[in-house]
Amino acid sequence: MRAELDTPHPASFGIPPGGWRPPAPPHRSPGDRLREALMILGDHRGEVLAHREKAWASITFAGSRHTLTLLFAGDEAVAAGERLLAALPDHEFAIPGQIVAEALVVEAEHRLLPAPRLAITCELLLVEDA
Repeated sequence: MRAELDTPHPASFGIPPGGWRPPAPPHRSPGDRLREALMILGDHRGEVLAHREKAWASITFAGSRHTLTLLFAGDEAVAAGERLLAALPDHEFAIPGQIVAEALVVEAEHRLLPAPRLAITCELLLVEDA
């Protein structure tokens, strides 16, 4: 009985009633999911240098237009970037609640010296899936 009296109440440690719960995972926006999908498409060999997002709407649809600049540095990374370039226009993205209505490569710049690199700027239109 003495041990029960000496045991501090869980609330004194900041534990909420009902016990400890892990923190909720951070909210991932459609833009976050789009970046992740592009990284997967590029075999995780690229780096996002810039990502701009702008709200977009038509009479019947709402969504967002995304402009991303990706950098692939090194031989293997450039090869992965070239595969991304080839696959992007017809790729079927799986972004919950969104449809990728348009995926365009706006610019692709190859450099060989001092080391191989490929910079890609692409624009994607995400439309809310009703």
